[in-house]
Amino acid sequence: MKRQDTAALLLGAATVLGFAPFGLFPLPLLTLALLFRMWRKAPTPRTAAWLGFVWGLGFFLAGVSWVYVSLHDVGGMIAPLAAFATLLFCSYLALFPALAGYLFRRLADNTPRPLRDAFLIAGLWTLAEWLRGTLFTGFPWLALGYSQSPPSPLAGYAPLLGSYGLAFIVALLAALLGFGWRRFWPALLVVGVIAFGFVLRGIGWTEPVGAPLRVVLLQGNVPQSLKWDPKRLSLSIETYLRLARENPAQLTVLPETAIPLLFDEVPREVLRELAVGGETLLGVAVRTMQGGYANGAVALQPGGSSQGYAKSHLVPFGEFVPPGFAWFFDLVRIPMSNFTSGPPRQPPLALAGQKIMPNICYEDLFGEEVIRALPEATLLVNLSNTAWFGDSLAQPQHLQIAQLRALETGRPMLRATNTGMTAAIAPDGTVAAVLAPFTRDALRVEVRGYRGITPYGRRGNGPALLLALLACLATLRGRRKSL
Repeated sequence: MKRQDTAALLLGAATVLGFAPFGLFPLPLLTLALLFRMWRKAPTPRTAAWLGFVWGLGFFLAGVSWVYVSLHDVGGMIAPLAAFATLLFCSYLALFPALAGYLFRRLADNTPRPLRDAFLIAGLWTLAEWLRGTLFTGFPWLALGYSQSPPSPLAGYAPLLGSYGLAFIVALLAALLGFGWRRFWPALLVVGVIAFGFVLRGIGWTEPVGAPLRVVLLQGNVPQSLKWDPKRLSLSIETYLRLARENPAQLTVLPETAIPLLFDEVPREVLRELAVGGETLLGVAVRTMQGGYANGAVALQPGGSSQGYAKSHLVPFGEFVPPGFAWFFDLVRIPMSNFTSGPPRQPPLALAGQKIMPNICYEDLFGEEVIRALPEATLLVNLSNTAWFGDSLAQPQHLQIAQLRALETGRPMLRATNTGMTAAIAPDGTVAAVLAPFTRDALRVEVRGYRGITPYGRRGNGPALLLALLACLATLRGRRKSL
């Protein structure tokens, strides 16, 4: 491997330190600035694409190595095959920064122009990330904008432009640093963008509504290896009943598939006991009208009535079988791996005086899907089971993703998880309270619902994508004029 390739690989791996749990949010500006300089100096578009691929390989192998844990440690796939599958997956993800590098070097002329090149590269990077988050149901994990959760001053842009808009800003600033840090106008623009982020952080886009609500979020910490063992069913039931009894509240929230049964198979006395002290939101699989089953959340109320939510954005290979891949499930042990998706638009649940919109595990990666419940929803609740990923970076990374969803919507986000990280996130994206991962405990918090709507909540990803497109088109138009 050439020295430049090694540098790109290490820069990609180092960029992961900008994300949770490390939180070195200025670091991606530096690592991307160096990558973009490599692209600018690359002799051909193919060389730039290769550098982008190598950077992406380092980035994703370091950042989503927990895929190996889910396949081998938990799923039971043999180690060599799990390692190869992880490498293949990360190689696929690395194609997107490679695409951005190729197009940049292909479209930029040979005369360096810091401002124009910076806007082109920001637009291309943003569109490549959006493509990664869309193709084949999407995988926007470690999207660049997530690195700028609070306390980053750039977090102030999230209610305006969402995570893809943040990606555009980070890529723009990185390119300005890489191409024109010695020049006045690029340096001034960097300072101005960061300063305006501080101003935006002080704006409250939404306002509280209703009385404070006492909530308890339960974290059972039931090992994945035991959870689906029929002989250990009592372990899950007894764990959550004890936590609920010891921590009464107006609203009790249990994580995704907290009780590993279909809802109609759960003993009625268990449901009654869970709902005795107040109202309960239970993560549990539910039967569908078509005869299948959905990954769901059921709201239990003391009178016996219930409302439900069915997860609509399913995880390929984890919750449904992509066409032609039935053989994959002969290699791993994944219980309940063929869920039916729920409808894309579902009404919030009326619970404890609030309108609560659940999202289940992976669904909170997709900001434009979460905002479908706005402005009706006053409170967001995520139910997750990340025991599949062991003691890895997945838990703090997922919490950071939830911080962006709170910022984008101007709503509190509550997270009830099996193994971590169970937390309460304020509308400004700060983590108000969190349980230590891999502990059996209950998080007691007091929250208020919020009403109103942020600019992102109203328009979604459209403005960020339009900004990216305009940045690319303006650059191309300027290039044609100079020819």
